Amino acid sequence: TPTRIYVKSCLAALRGARGAIRGMAHITGGGLVENLPRVFPDRLTATLDGGSWPIPPVFRWLQRAGNVATSEMARTFNCGIGMAVIVAADDAERVAAALRRAGETVHRIGRMTTADGPDATVRLDGWDRAWNG
Repeated sequence: TPTRIYVKSCLAALRGARGAIRGMAHITGGGLVENLPRVFPDRLTATLDGGSWPIPPVFRWLQRAGNVATSEMARTFNCGIGMAVIVAADDAERVAAALRRAGETVHRIGRMTTADGPDATVRLDGWDRAWNG
């Protein structure tokens, strides 16, 4: 999606859910796969659940028109997630409510787990199914 400025919404969430937000990533160039690991420590994996948010039609069109692999779509584009907010599971609803009050649409798109290796990584679960129905 086109780049948006999230300052007002993020500040509202930081104030409304004080202490709950562990990280925020503006998903721009580098897509989901490259931007998310910048905001969490090594030895963690962000597992994104395919189908947990609606993929805007423009991305499906780009994929088909360019014959782009679904994994490459996640490395290149935000696929409809302009801002990712990392919180503990216990704080997720409180942060989501603060973001909704600020006018944002919120999707719980995944979870954080211990990585198999030393680096911060992103894993795409059900990604092909989400794109191909």
